[in-house]
Amino acid sequence: MDEDKGKRDSIRMSLKGCQTNNGFVQNEDIPEQDPGSRDTPQPNAVSIPAPEEPQLKAVQPYAGMPKEVLFQFSSQARYRVPREIFFWLTVVSVFLLIGATIAIIVISPKCLDWWQAGPMYQIYPRSFKDSDKDGNGDLKGIQEKLDYIAALNIKTVWITSFYKSSLKDFRYAVEDFKEIDPIFGTMKDFENLVAAIHDKGLKLIIDFIPNHTSDQHPWFQWSRTRSGKYTDYYIWHNCTHANGVTIPPNNWLSVYGNSSWHFDEVRKQCYFHQFLKEQPDLNFRNPAVQEEIKEIIKFWLSKGVDGFSFDAVKFLLEAKDLRNEIQVNTSQIPDTVTRYSELYHDFTTTQVGMHDIVRDFRQTMNQYSREPGRYRFMGTEVSAESIERTMMYYGLSFIQEADFPFNKYFTTLDTLSGHTVYDVITSWMENMPEGKWPNWMTGGPEIPRLTSRVGNEYVNAMNMLLFTLPGTPITYYGEEIGMGDISITNFNESYDITALHSKSPMQWDNSSNAGFTEANYTWLPTNSDYHAVNVDVQKTQSSSALRLYQDLSLLHARELLLSRGWFCLLRDDSHSVVYTRELDGIEKVFLVVLNFGESSTVLNLQEIISDLPMKLRIRLSTNSASRGSDVDTRAISLQKGEGLILEHSMKALLHHQAAFRDRCFISSRACYSSILDILYSSC
Repeated sequence: MDEDKGKRDSIRMSLKGCQTNNGFVQNEDIPEQDPGSRDTPQPNAVSIPAPEEPQLKAVQPYAGMPKEVLFQFSSQARYRVPREIFFWLTVVSVFLLIGATIAIIVISPKCLDWWQAGPMYQIYPRSFKDSDKDGNGDLKGIQEKLDYIAALNIKTVWITSFYKSSLKDFRYAVEDFKEIDPIFGTMKDFENLVAAIHDKGLKLIIDFIPNHTSDQHPWFQWSRTRSGKYTDYYIWHNCTHANGVTIPPNNWLSVYGNSSWHFDEVRKQCYFHQFLKEQPDLNFRNPAVQEEIKEIIKFWLSKGVDGFSFDAVKFLLEAKDLRNEIQVNTSQIPDTVTRYSELYHDFTTTQVGMHDIVRDFRQTMNQYSREPGRYRFMGTEVSAESIERTMMYYGLSFIQEADFPFNKYFTTLDTLSGHTVYDVITSWMENMPEGKWPNWMTGGPEIPRLTSRVGNEYVNAMNMLLFTLPGTPITYYGEEIGMGDISITNFNESYDITALHSKSPMQWDNSSNAGFTEANYTWLPTNSDYHAVNVDVQKTQSSSALRLYQDLSLLHARELLLSRGWFCLLRDDSHSVVYTRELDGIEKVFLVVLNFGESSTVLNLQEIISDLPMKLRIRLSTNSASRGSDVDTRAISLQKGEGLILEHSMKALLHHQAAFRDRCFISSRACYSSILDILYSSC
């Protein structure tokens, strides 16, 4: 009791009987009061008021307040209630934030990766730009032109083979997979190029040819002498060789014709080659060979390469039992079967186990894809395969393989029509596994250029097609300006001359050698039309192929309709192809109309879409003069090779309508919320 009474007395003294300094020492400069002026007669006596409860309402909190009094304040409703409200608001906000984050993650579609977000640009390095005046393009030359590539809104640079190689088969007879051929520069040049490409915000993929090496490769030299583990690095079999004539183990043929077996004088056996005899096939049934190839993949990934195009993968395995392949014409005399097309290649391509090897390459690359933003791309080159076999390279729903096999079906068209273009599009989209990503290309190093193959008047329409189809557009250098093939009658290197026509030097300007080199010599002649067909001239022409290409690539980069939207094929005939690009949540729709016929045509779009407005605005046109104008949808006149991208508003999107549902495709489903400005997948 005495202790409680002492506490209460102390409180009373604090509140009434004492002076307070609010937690500070009293200033010594304040003069002391005269003791005689105090009300209390006894200076040593303390006046203690009668006992009563402290009156806290009239007192404001102050620094240095005793904790007993502070507790009295904190328990008051006006302090306690706001504190509790703030606490529970904080708890609720945290849970709402966590819930919203989880919900956004759940409903958000997978982001497009870099190899999906924009076009690829394929470069044949010997023909792009010469920096050292030797008449051959090189790695430094590519680096010099990165600003031009970036101005095309390219996302990925694809460089074909630059490994140390012999001149055989356009440098696909590799002598060392870990060295740069001196004609292209040094490894330091390559490292500088990789850094410069990444500094521009671009990605780099390169060719890789795992199926074979050069006969000058150290592995082959050791194999032919049966040196250690290299003895079985290649495919060797006994064969008869007498009087200069070789009787091979079977009737297998090289892609370039004649027997695919060649007798080696050192080993006294025949080795197998699917291409030239200077390109012996590796034995991928040997696990050591597979490990060697994976080490090469790791080497280039460690150099900063963002991905590979794996070439000729269908040739990786051959049948073990060496059975003869079946003749296409069974009545043909076997000894006269010398051309590759005269056999069915059931035992030398796409063998059981081949896809397992490719998937193993994918797993190796995945080791370098763990860092965010550094996914490593894998494409596979698949030539002359059926669409069903081509789709197998996508892998399975639970086993990853290629991100996509390169789609070369447009490159097989020597003539164009609405029907042929429609067939290529539908064959890919209808057979592609669900959730996979398409791609489209019109040219390449081994293919006649588009201008020479189908005609210059279709270049703009084909580029418009590439950029408005779903998936990744791929451009072979020079296609953006409409370069054509060259004519060669005499050549001093050991190449198949017909395969050189599409490899002529890039046409930069109208100076000597088209601005490709300052040397007096170029490894291939430039095209005679370079004075008119070059980058510098087309930069200044509003109606040029280059300007349209830039406009198309910019539209592709900016519009969700083109990168994420539905694709609905509406019509095809002998002349035209008509389709839309649309996305749930966006009322704007792009209607693409392309004329691939041999003459002009008139289309009535009202017959296709009944509620279409009578007038539509032209967003882009292959004819620059008509951009931004309106067309009458009842009678759209298209000249030969002309294309239009029309823009209009439509609330009832076609992919929801039963009449069009079977003709609409999407790779990665997404919807757009204009309120939140986000994409979501739960459409």
